[in-house]
Amino acid sequence: CGASAGTSPAHIEAARSLAQSLHKHNISLVYGGGTVGLMGEVARTLSSLSGPEAVHGVIPETLLGLERENAGGHIDEKMYGRTTVVSDMHTRKNMMAKEVIEGGPGSGFVALSGGYGTLEELMEVITWNQLGIHGRGVVVFNVEGYYDGLIQWVRTAVSAGFIAPGNAGILVEALDAEEVIRELRDYQISEDRLKLDWSQK
Repeated sequence: CGASAGTSPAHIEAARSLAQSLHKHNISLVYGGGTVGLMGEVARTLSSLSGPEAVHGVIPETLLGLERENAGGHIDEKMYGRTTVVSDMHTRKNMMAKEVIEGGPGSGFVALSGGYGTLEELMEVITWNQLGIHGRGVVVFNVEGYYDGLIQWVRTAVSAGFIAPGNAGILVEALDAEEVIRELRDYQISEDRLKLDWSQK
């Protein structure tokens, strides 16, 4: 999710409601470690409801200074949960993905509204699903039609022959926080995914 709050208050409200649903269903959060925007809001809200042990932020050293400025000098783990500092963006993404993939039933990836970074990470976990690297759900929380264009692009890519019809369902849409949780729990793995063995070195 974004390090910005967006121009509509609906995006921040969606972040809060997602945190409330995560708390209600006793689900933990691993996220990008930010303290501002939607990222900070979902972490703060869940930490306040479930306790800081329910939140794990993973942030590169380079971004830590910026976040410390935004957070008044340091990231308060009581407010934002446990923070792990890593060397670079690739390590951050791998650590977050590994934690989600190794999670319990219903674990998965959720994209709130965001910019380039959100879309890049979303596309990576979709691609990993298509390649058979993981079988976790991938859900976009579509607030005020924010992801309508992306959902339409998937349909266009299917009709143009660039995405297999069965793989269109790798990405699932949810319109409210409770639907996010349901879609993760009921997620169906596509039969069109590549059958590759990623355990080989």
